[in-house]
Amino acid sequence: MSVTSSRLIDVNGYKAEVVLERYNRLIGRREITLRINHMLNPTPSRLQVRLSVAKAYGVDVERVYVRSIKTEYGMGVSRAEVHVYDSVERALAFEPKHIVERNGGVRPQLQ
Repeated sequence: MSVTSSRLIDVNGYKAEVVLERYNRLIGRREITLRINHMLNPTPSRLQVRLSVAKAYGVDVERVYVRSIKTEYGMGVSRAEVHVYDSVERALAFEPKHIVERNGGVRPQLQ
């Protein structure tokens, strides 16, 4: 079931709008599409997006994985695909190894 939402998330000072959110009961995760406005600023990092989504949804950061961030050329707008799992075990069972590594492993390295 797809749900279109207008929920706003603060991603390190940038405004991110939840364009699409659906719950996949079979896998046990929320599949979220964000539209991030960062006009005249660099694209936010995976870690920034991951931490912001975890805070907005009230879940542990270990359950959030950013699949991709794609920036539209010259627009200052990015589209991010994010998965929020019901448990860490489900996340590690379904996310490919390269996605887990790109997201800083199970526990992200905070700077």
